[in-house]
Amino acid sequence: MGSTSTPAPPYASELEIAIGAARDAGALLRERLGKVRQVRFKSSEVDPVTEADRASEALLAERLLGAFPDDRILGEEGTGVGLNLDAKRLWIVDPLDGTVNFLHGYPIFAVSIALAVNGTTMLGVVYDPMREELFHAVRGHGARLNNEPIAISGYDDLIRAMLVSGFSYDLDERRANMPLWSRFVDEAQAVRRDGSAALNLAYVACGRFDGYWESPIAPWDVAAAALLLEEAGGLLSRYDGSPFDPFGREIVASNGLLHAELLRVIGESALTTRSDSTETETG
Repeated sequence: MGSTSTPAPPYASELEIAIGAARDAGALLRERLGKVRQVRFKSSEVDPVTEADRASEALLAERLLGAFPDDRILGEEGTGVGLNLDAKRLWIVDPLDGTVNFLHGYPIFAVSIALAVNGTTMLGVVYDPMREELFHAVRGHGARLNNEPIAISGYDDLIRAMLVSGFSYDLDERRANMPLWSRFVDEAQAVRRDGSAALNLAYVACGRFDGYWESPIAPWDVAAAALLLEEAGGLLSRYDGSPFDPFGREIVASNGLLHAELLRVIGESALTTRSDSTETETG
């Protein structure tokens, strides 16, 4: 009898290329850590971009489009801006998620790569070059950390949960998050802010954090890691509980068991903020 070959898993070649590109971009970042010479600012005086961001994105674009020349790419530092976001196959990349951390030598940052096919994220890779941790997921095939399966935590009580969030580079939006941050500080066991949306989500996916919220976000921040969370058994939504959209502006992510509680706190905080604003205007 002839041997029967095992069919390759879906997106096997794309995953191989994405993992190789992420590792090489991560090596570039690791080598340049502490050697930043050029910094410019984007949307505000606290939103930096370095030559390392640009070099990493150029490497990713060259590798991904070199392997798949008919695909399109959307990168945080400008690669592909203006292209049709409805492209059949769109790579969504963040070449350095955690630029402020990187700029200060704080070793928490990542490379993030997602592949969206007909608007649905099918593949995600998040690589932390300082810890040699590579997260990856293919839709329908689970999520892994260094090739070992991962899963969300089992905490179902907010007071036992460790949460994480991020803050906008826009100072007005940053201030708007403070009441919600304070509410979660009161109701959770611990709240963290460590400056990398991709790693925040990846850590919820592997059970290190139990929940995450942030607004505003961008697709390159969360597209890859959101798939990690889904495949690890977690839950995603917008602040009002409606379905998550990586091209939207907000995210709530959890182990699922805490999701209703996260939405409750977010909703109550919004009501309080609106009430306080009305009293200020009419007082």
